[in-house]
Amino acid sequence: MSAHEYLKQYFGYDTFRSGQETMINAILSGEDVLGVMPTGAGKSLCFQVPALMMSGVAIIVSPLISLMKDQVNALTRSGVAAAFINSSLTDRQMQKVMQNAGNGEYKLIYVAPERLLSQGFLHLAQSGELSMLAVDEAHCISQWGHDFRPSYSRIPDFIAKLNKRPVVAAFTATATTAVREDIIRLLGLIKPTTLTTGFDRQNLRFEVQRPKYKFSVLKDYLDGKRELCGIIYCSTRNAVEDVCMRLNHSGFNASRYHAGLHDDLRRGNQDDFLHDSTRLMVATNAFGMGINKPNVSFVIHYNMPMNLENYYQEAGRAGRDGRSADCVLLYDDRDVQTNLWLIKNADRAEEIDMETKEKCMARDRSRLQEMRYYCSTTDCLRGHILKYFGEKPPKYCGNCSNCGTDLVNFSIIDFVKRVITRIR
Repeated sequence: MSAHEYLKQYFGYDTFRSGQETMINAILSGEDVLGVMPTGAGKSLCFQVPALMMSGVAIIVSPLISLMKDQVNALTRSGVAAAFINSSLTDRQMQKVMQNAGNGEYKLIYVAPERLLSQGFLHLAQSGELSMLAVDEAHCISQWGHDFRPSYSRIPDFIAKLNKRPVVAAFTATATTAVREDIIRLLGLIKPTTLTTGFDRQNLRFEVQRPKYKFSVLKDYLDGKRELCGIIYCSTRNAVEDVCMRLNHSGFNASRYHAGLHDDLRRGNQDDFLHDSTRLMVATNAFGMGINKPNVSFVIHYNMPMNLENYYQEAGRAGRDGRSADCVLLYDDRDVQTNLWLIKNADRAEEIDMETKEKCMARDRSRLQEMRYYCSTTDCLRGHILKYFGEKPPKYCGNCSNCGTDLVNFSIIDFVKRVITRIR
């Protein structure tokens, strides 16, 4: 069967999206690849389709348990033999998966990077036929990526220990030029076919507000969208709990998601949102990675995120069905202090030395400053984001709060007022 036939039979799509076929053909030709494709562009199909077409099993390195589960469940429902290996499995479940894998029963195995060099998994990889190694969220390998994970540095050692080097495919949604170069160098990609499909999601409308009372603005916005689904991001667990409680007391159908909740409750809340049992999900940035929900009509950031990479990835969860969607950021100067505290108290891996920790903190503070620039600029918001990722957008997009004449004028007047107030 052709790639198009696999696409139709297992995933139900008639045509590929931009860039997907280029990546798939390169992998099938035995080439390493680096795909930088925004949220909603269909990165997973770029390694899932060739994995089905190639001989052997594909190993997919993935950073989050929830992300693995979602993708494996979706593949299984489509009739694809797939499994994951991570800390959520019991010893008996782990043994069963490893036994099945040794018998060649899977086409794709998702694995946490921490497991790659374990004796059992390494033996499995060395003794079986590997079609490819796909590295999802590849920016995690770079110290200059927005979500650096030291466990990703084990991937090159894993590749070096294999009896035969497979095709290596790396994918990420958001990466600056420096991070892309880091991914290629650190993963040891060999003359990779590199594709950046473009970061512009034209159906998304961007807006920044500086309200005095955030919840009142949030409530007024949601009053006109009670039949629509949306995500509300908060920077802390306490903020999630507070906003979710106030929304439910105000008559909205809201649920919540953060790392402090019990796994069963968190999973149940996620499922309720995915199946439209609840319309609103109030969450920290722990929610959303790998969530393929097409009808998210808006993403509201109740607090300013720590950097533009996180912001664009989270905002990009709106409008995956191609329809118009809103991305609204409610900014307050106190958000800066909250983020500075989060940077200082980040749970960084123990194996990072003090010098590296200091570099990471300095990098995070620099990116926070870039995020503040976004919240205060009177230029095109879409253009500001795209320039950050190395693109050359037009000065006017016509679909952000700064490109509307009235809002531009308001922004300038508001800026002047703030300057005068500071002088006084």
